[in-house]
Amino acid sequence: MTTAICFDLDGTLLRFDRSYRAVRQAVFEESLGEATPAMLEASGTAFFDAIAACEPEPYHAGVKAAIEAAEGDIDADVDDVVETLLVAEKRATKVPPGTRESLAALAAENPLAVVTNGTSEFQREKLAHHDLTDYFETVVTAYDVGASKPDAAIFEAVREQIDAEEYVMVGDDYEADVEGARGAGFVPVHVEDTEDAPDFWATLQAFV
Repeated sequence: MTTAICFDLDGTLLRFDRSYRAVRQAVFEESLGEATPAMLEASGTAFFDAIAACEPEPYHAGVKAAIEAAEGDIDADVDDVVETLLVAEKRATKVPPGTRESLAALAAENPLAVVTNGTSEFQREKLAHHDLTDYFETVVTAYDVGASKPDAAIFEAVREQIDAEEYVMVGDDYEADVEGARGAGFVPVHVEDTEDAPDFWATLQAFV
């Protein structure tokens, strides 16, 4: 039986070495001169709302919201701040130990895919940055489809690109990856991203 195994990107294939809020805080302090709680809250809300709705330029939306929420007037080039943020995000992501070995073993027997709620270009850039692209037959982003997990449309896009008898979705976000996958007829595998959770990739290595 052919089983297509799909992986979420951020929080699953890649882990942040600090919170995304901390990444934004460091960039805002460097590029905007301040990073107040109000700025971080406003930028996070604007960014994640834009991502969920697949609106254009979500990173720009987050930076603009931060500037508007600042206590003083900030004169900054939004494009430059966004570029700094994208570089910082890539540098803050790491490939967990055991990931490459597990992917190589799985790819020898199964078609693999990435299913992610990020933007089309940048999510593919992160995969390439970490030399992960070649493990996967396809990459499906929310911006490719116009719908974010847990919407069934993004999972249906995988079916259109990979012909398999069974589909598995591996991810850390319970609503997006587990409930979304289950609702689309995929078999969900939840990766817990907590300090006391078992190491998913180390556990997987024992079975592949």
